[in-house]
Amino acid sequence: MSPHPIIRPRVPNACDVCKQRKVKCDGNLPCSYCKRRQGTLTCHFSPARRRPRKSRLLSPEESSTAQSSVPSSARLEASPDLPPAPIPSAQPSRPSDDFTHRSDISAEEEADVPREARLLCDARGKLIFIGDCAPLSLFQTVRQIVTSRVDPNAFTPQTSRVSMLENASSNPLLSANSPEPHVDLAHVERLVSIFISVTSGIVDLFENARLTQDVSVWVSEKRNSKDITSAIYYLVLAIGSQSAEKLSSAEYFQYAKTLALSCLGGDLGIETVQAFALATLYMLRACQINGAYLFFGIAARAAYSIGLHRTEVNSRFGSEIHNQRDRLWKSLRVLDLFLSISMGRPPSMSDVDCTVPCQTLDDSGHEKYDLLNASVQILSITEEIVLRVYSRRKISLQLTEGISRQLRDWSSQWLPCLKRHIAESPHDGAEVIGACQVLSSYYYAVMLVARPFLMYELCKRLPDSTATAAAPCSSSNNSGRAKLANACIDAASLMAESVLDLVNRKLLDKRMPLIVSWLFASSLVLGVGLLGGFGRILEKYAQMSITALEHFAQDDTHAKQYSLIAKSLLSSALEYLQRRDVAERLRITENSSQLFGLMPKERTIQEEFAPSDTNRARVAPRGHQESNAPSTELTPELLTSPFHDIDPALLSLGNSFGSASGTFLGRDQQDQTDHVFGALNLFPLLDGNGHIDLAHYL
Repeated sequence: MSPHPIIRPRVPNACDVCKQRKVKCDGNLPCSYCKRRQGTLTCHFSPARRRPRKSRLLSPEESSTAQSSVPSSARLEASPDLPPAPIPSAQPSRPSDDFTHRSDISAEEEADVPREARLLCDARGKLIFIGDCAPLSLFQTVRQIVTSRVDPNAFTPQTSRVSMLENASSNPLLSANSPEPHVDLAHVERLVSIFISVTSGIVDLFENARLTQDVSVWVSEKRNSKDITSAIYYLVLAIGSQSAEKLSSAEYFQYAKTLALSCLGGDLGIETVQAFALATLYMLRACQINGAYLFFGIAARAAYSIGLHRTEVNSRFGSEIHNQRDRLWKSLRVLDLFLSISMGRPPSMSDVDCTVPCQTLDDSGHEKYDLLNASVQILSITEEIVLRVYSRRKISLQLTEGISRQLRDWSSQWLPCLKRHIAESPHDGAEVIGACQVLSSYYYAVMLVARPFLMYELCKRLPDSTATAAAPCSSSNNSGRAKLANACIDAASLMAESVLDLVNRKLLDKRMPLIVSWLFASSLVLGVGLLGGFGRILEKYAQMSITALEHFAQDDTHAKQYSLIAKSLLSSALEYLQRRDVAERLRITENSSQLFGLMPKERTIQEEFAPSDTNRARVAPRGHQESNAPSTELTPELLTSPFHDIDPALLSLGNSFGSASGTFLGRDQQDQTDHVFGALNLFPLLDGNGHIDLAHYL
C-alpha cells in the first residue's frame, strides 16, 4: 500500500448525463463515462446554479438557549428600562440578494417593523411581558427616540419608573364562609343600567331588557344562596358600582370571586363562562391586567369545554339559547382580542375551528346593525394586522393595500351607522358608549397598520442627537410612506376629537379600559406627529387627548399616568419646535440681513485696528474721516457683500460712491443702480408658470 493515500480531485461541476444518471464525473470534456458509452457528442456541461442561502430559523429550544445565555442579573438591571428595540432607521435596510432586482420605488414603499417587545415591572416589581403591538411598547420606542434625539430629560420619573401594568390589590381574600354583602334593592336599577352602558360594544352576556328584573327578583328572594348565579349577579353589581361606590364594589367582587372559584368543578355551563368573563371585565376596569388575563383563561377553556365555538352545537338548545350561546362566544372573542392586542400577547381563542357567524342578515340580505358583530369584525381585522405585520419584520405598501381594503369595507358598512348613533342618540347612553368603543377600535386598527411608516418618517426628520436642533429634512408628503404616516395621525386626531366630545357631553364613565388604552396610543401618535413637523394644528388634538385622559384619570390610575406621559411628550415637542424655529430664524437672518446691513458683521479688535498687508495706509479716526474716501478702501466691503457672487462690472459699483455730498448717491449712479436691480429677477416664481431653471444658480 502506498504510504501517501490518493486524494481524488473535487469536480466543481458534472456533465448533464452524469447528473441525470447520478454517476461520478471526472469533469473532462468529454468525460470518461461518456467516452465509455460512446456518447462524446452528448457530453455537455450546463452552467452551475448557485442556490440562494436561506437564513435558518432558530428552534424554540435554541432561541430559549440563546436568551438564557444572557445573565439574569443583566436582565434584571435593565428593567424596567430594558434594552429597547432598535429604532427604525431613516436609512432603508440593506436588501438581500433575492431582492436586488427591486426598483427604487418598491424600496420606497417598505418600512421596517421593529421588535418592540419589552419586559416591564408590575406593582410588585415582577417582570411582565409586553408584545410588539401594545401601546406601552410604542411608548417605550417613542421615549427612546425623544431622549436620544430631542431631550434627554423629556420624560419625568413619574412617567417612566412607576408601574404602568397593574395595581396591587388592597382587598383581602374572603373565605367561603364569609357573610354575604348587603344589596340595596333601590340601587339595583341604577347599577344595572351603568353595567349595560359600560359594557356595551364589548360584551353581550344577558338579555338586557330583562336583566334589571332578574337581578331585582334575585335580591328580593335570595336566602343565603351560594351558587354560580349569585356570583354572576354580584359581579354585575360590582361592575355597576365600580366608579361611584368603590367599597361596596370591592365587597361584591371579592364575595363573587370566592363563589365562582368554589363552584369550579366538573359541572361547567354557560354560567361558569359568564362569571369569569365578568371577573375579567372587573379586573380590567380595576387596572389589574394580569389578573384579568388569568381569569379570562378560565373562561376561554370553559367555553371550549361546552362547545360554544360551534354554532351547530349551540342550535340544539333552541333558538333563544342558541342566540345566547353564540353571543357569549362573540363576547369572549372581543375580550380576548382586546387583551391580546393591548398587551401584545397571543390570543387564548381562535377562529380556526369556530363556526359561529359574526354577522346577522335581515330578510333583504343586508347586515343588521349590531355593535357586537361590528366589534368582533374590526378586532378580527386588527388581529390580522398583528399577525401579518407585527409578527414579521417588514411591511410594504402592497401588504398595506390588502389590509386597507378590509378596513375600507368595514368602514363603508359600519362607520355611517356608528357616527349617526353617536350624534342622534343623546339619551341612549348604552348605544352611544358602545358605538364610541367600536369606533375607537377602528381608529386604533388604522393607527396600528400605519404606525411603522410614521416612526420611519419621524426618524428621518429628527436630528441624530440632542445637541442640534436642525430643521427636518425635506420629505415629500406625496410619497407612500408619508401618506400612511398622515393617515395614522388623522386616525389619532379623529379618535381624540370623538372621545372628548362624549366626555364633554358627560356620557362616558371614568373607567373605560378599551377607550383609555387606544386613546393613550393616539396621544403618542399626535405627539410624534407634532414632533416630526406634520403640522402645528396637532397641538390642538394632542391637548384634546390629554383632556380626555384627565377625565378618566379621576378613577383610572392607568389613565392618570398616561396623561402625564402625553403632557411630557407634548411639552418636549413644543420646546423642540421652538428651538428649531429659533435656530432656523437665526440662519435665515444671518443670510438675509447682510443685504441691507440690518445686522453688521462683527469684527474683532485685531481685525478692526490691525493694518492690512496689502494696504499700509494709515486709517484715520472715524470722526476725522473724509467724506470722499477713495473707492479702493471699500473693496473689502464689496468682497464681503451679499452680492459678491454677481459680476461687479454688471453692477458698476466701482465709482458709485463718488458722490459730492457723501450722503446720497448721485443722479446717474442712482439711475444706474435702479437699472441693475431692475434687471435682476427677484421673483422668478412669477415667470415661466412657476418653474425655475436652477442651472444658472449652480
